[in-house]
Amino acid sequence: MPTGVAIRDAREQLFDAAERVLLRDGPSALTSRAVTTEAGCAKGVLHRHFADFDAFLAELVLDRIARIDGRAATLRDSAGTGTVADNLADALTDLFASVAVAIVGLVTSRDDLRTRLRRTTPTGIPVLTEATAAIASYLTVERELGRIAAHADVDTLAPTLVGTGHMLFADRKGTPPETGAVRRAVTAVIAGVAREPLR
Repeated sequence: MPTGVAIRDAREQLFDAAERVLLRDGPSALTSRAVTTEAGCAKGVLHRHFADFDAFLAELVLDRIARIDGRAATLRDSAGTGTVADNLADALTDLFASVAVAIVGLVTSRDDLRTRLRRTTPTGIPVLTEATAAIASYLTVERELGRIAAHADVDTLAPTLVGTGHMLFADRKGTPPETGAVRRAVTAVIAGVAREPLR
């Protein structure tokens, strides 16, 4: 790209390029040069927008966490509609069929990145922690509506569901699980507390 030519939405372009590298080649291949090459821009563009590469990665993770927060509201709004199992299966598929699994791999493989992210996610693994909070919030509403038993421990169910979803989708190069497999796993986790038919 010629010097002096402005890039529209440079941050988002760089984030999208990083996602593509991450999904295609994994966390170890994610370098500033790989990102800028994928984005089709000079390396200096990244450093003009971010203090260093770890700052860029932290902003990438925070941007993807913000997307989870947006999806959390949609999930919460689905309470009382459809079935609990279908809503949860759809939410887990939406989460893990995206870049979330690769982001988790990135976070766990870079100590400096984890340290930076501790400012916003002091415990747990960023992305998984926020996903767990979203699932717990949804289950709380369903419990209030009577579709989940009053005694249900949503603070245990939520990480169990997120962990199960992560395991189902964890093979980055493999074929994603079928919808039925995700739903069966969700149904097994909530079987003891669901107050609706589990078809």
